[in-house]
Amino acid sequence: MSKPQKTDKHIKHILIDPESIQKRITELGAEISADYRGKELVLVCILKGAFLFTSDLCRQIDLPQKLDFMAVSSYGDATRSSGIVKIEKDLSESIQGKHVLIVEDIIDSGLTLSYIVKILQDRQPADIKVCVLCNKPSNKQQHVKVDYCGFKLEDEFVVGYGLDFKGYLRNLPYIGVVKDEYR
Repeated sequence: MSKPQKTDKHIKHILIDPESIQKRITELGAEISADYRGKELVLVCILKGAFLFTSDLCRQIDLPQKLDFMAVSSYGDATRSSGIVKIEKDLSESIQGKHVLIVEDIIDSGLTLSYIVKILQDRQPADIKVCVLCNKPSNKQQHVKVDYCGFKLEDEFVVGYGLDFKGYLRNLPYIGVVKDEYR
């Protein structure tokens, strides 16, 4: 039985509790393990938002795997994507001929992730799939094929479990909706 969560003063309400997050990650890990059975996987964590999700997910994937990181930015301090994507940290190793799973925290407009997929496809991996913790299908400007999705969300500004607002609130153990007065 889960105990009630104390919310941060910036949170209107908890959308997804910690137990539901962990349960879904366990399910995703099993699905990914089955789909990639017999293959080595390279998880590409998109920093900074996906670091908690990637950490928990990689421990649920029962396969040989490597972990690499990319940092990209399209938000700055805004709550909406600017549409201009900047690579701040690139991969450490080549992905040519490898099975790549991009792990992202959230797809909002799809602009950032479509850019990342295109950049990585140009590096000739064996294949690329996408795993996202949260997807906002109602808010897409670019179509991005999502192979594994934790949760589908409405168009609300959410934080917690790696998702942030101006760099803050990533440390919340749940995903919550930010109060309008703080946005």
